[in-house]
Amino acid sequence: MCGITGWYRRGGRPVPRDAIARACDTIVHRGPDDSGIHIDGDIGLGHRRLSIVDLEGGPQPMFSADGRWAIVFNGEVYNFPDLRAELEAWGWKFSTHGDTETILAAYVRWGDEAWPKLEGMYGLAIWDAKERRLVLARDPLGIKPIYYTLQQGGIAFGSEIRTLRAMSSPDGGSLDFTVCERGVHDFFMFGHVQKPRSIWNEVKTLPPGHVLHIGPEGEPDIRQFWRPAFKVTEGLSEGEWIGQTQTWVSETTKRHMLADVTVGAFLSGGVDSSAIVASMARHATAPVKAFTMGFPGTSIDETEAAARIAMHLGCEHITLPLEPQDAGIMLPEVQRSHDEPCAATAAVPVWHLSKLAAEHVKVVLCGEGSDEIFAGYKRQRTALAAARTGPLLRMLEPVLAAIDHVPGMGSKRLNYLRQNARRFRQSAMLENNYQRFFQGTQISTPWVRDDLYESGFRDRQESDHPFADLEREYFGEPGARDLDPLAQFMLADLTVHMPASLLNRTDRGSMAHSLEARVPFLSHKLVDWALTMPRDMKLRGKVGKYALRKAVEPWLFPGALDERKLGFQLPFAEWFSGGFASFAQEAWTSSGASKSGYLRQDAVEKLFAEHAAGLANHGRILYAIAMFSCWWDQTFDAR
Repeated sequence: MCGITGWYRRGGRPVPRDAIARACDTIVHRGPDDSGIHIDGDIGLGHRRLSIVDLEGGPQPMFSADGRWAIVFNGEVYNFPDLRAELEAWGWKFSTHGDTETILAAYVRWGDEAWPKLEGMYGLAIWDAKERRLVLARDPLGIKPIYYTLQQGGIAFGSEIRTLRAMSSPDGGSLDFTVCERGVHDFFMFGHVQKPRSIWNEVKTLPPGHVLHIGPEGEPDIRQFWRPAFKVTEGLSEGEWIGQTQTWVSETTKRHMLADVTVGAFLSGGVDSSAIVASMARHATAPVKAFTMGFPGTSIDETEAAARIAMHLGCEHITLPLEPQDAGIMLPEVQRSHDEPCAATAAVPVWHLSKLAAEHVKVVLCGEGSDEIFAGYKRQRTALAAARTGPLLRMLEPVLAAIDHVPGMGSKRLNYLRQNARRFRQSAMLENNYQRFFQGTQISTPWVRDDLYESGFRDRQESDHPFADLEREYFGEPGARDLDPLAQFMLADLTVHMPASLLNRTDRGSMAHSLEARVPFLSHKLVDWALTMPRDMKLRGKVGKYALRKAVEPWLFPGALDERKLGFQLPFAEWFSGGFASFAQEAWTSSGASKSGYLRQDAVEKLFAEHAAGLANHGRILYAIAMFSCWWDQTFDAR
């Protein structure tokens, strides 16, 4: 795991070495063990290394023996030993023992056909000095990021946006960065910027499963080399599916344990992380170090459930409590690690737990991705229920809508229930599950934003049909609606929400502390297989991840998976009703965000007041306002 950056100015304009050095300096946290820079006229490549495999033999940039090819690489490829043997038979003479040279050799041998062969996570750049051509590639699921900007006739790229903002040259000056209003709207709607956009007009992300080619002239050529395919396999019994699930999870986890350093794991009380830790325990030669986040005194604390599982599996179990006052103090540091606004529910816990884990290990395995490929989200089941009840709710809408405008209903519980019922009715009125996905992952509703946004900002960004518009933007290709409703929602989770939110906060939260986080469930080979599973093996009644649960049960004690999974997130509703709200309010009022022209100050104050009074649960949007305020302060006010 590392950090990469580079600048291909083109046209023979030299890249200053100090520009790449400054960019590398902004991502020391991603690679504190080593660094390297390569300048070849109008291109510069930079690398920061976190040594995990081949500790002494993998400095980057790395070059082919003839000097034609150079690579900078962030990530890990777990099947590199098998590929290495095949490439040795082809004739490549290896001088190192890790995965970086294997990737370079694979590209030289197969070109873009190499990418689907790599099992792992990566964001990388390969330079062809002979053809003066740069290649950027990102892993199929988007586990590792690549940002890029096309400016001044060239391209700059990096693992984080901060590398781009550090670049400048004597003859061209600094690159331009202006706030993207659509990105701001994305953030207050979803808690993150929807990709491939970023918070800056000039910066984009390379989409997952894509490769970018750019030569000395012309525009970049961006191609997709992998996409998820829902093709159900028929004829297997339930027992066969469960057996295959055990094999896939166990063997994929085993490959993800490949390292020359100690590998630990994040453990909650749920099936996802339990499956990973149980698989690790079956293959490890020493007790697995397992790390758990606790929320003392709240309804979502899972430390007891995790402790029982850890004891059963013989783990060395380390827990870390998170109190509201500690989380409030952390907000600015957590936001700084993201360098564009991020209000992911688990951003603070991941950051905090990663800090603890990094004191013990350099690598952890995580359970992310299971809900996406095995239909584990409650919101997926809620969307199916909304679709079924749509006709009835349309008939009752005139009566039910009147309840929305009744003043406070006497108790916080009833007010929250009314709020959730209105959201459910909104979902039921939509056309399909792509639209219900966007409705179900929003952190603020259209009626909240209508009051919250400054009028000009609202008129420019808010739509009368926001979910239909988003469906056309992301799933407008012919045949997209042919998928069954559950598959529609799963595809959206897998390709839109996961890389933009879940994987982003996992990468940033862990790498802020020089910790490599691996996600076995998102091996694209495992994903390819999982998407062949029949619906009833994923969703059985109201039980999601059915086959995975049955596969993991024999590895755990009876009843281990019976407890309700509560999620790796902050208890927003409870904390914003207490002292945590003061941290968020202070972040808002003390930053220039309150005068940025996006949100109405009186509307923000109203949200805080309504939440404190129990009239509505505004925890998610209040958290987003706090994080946006931290980002604004760090980006603009601090200057």
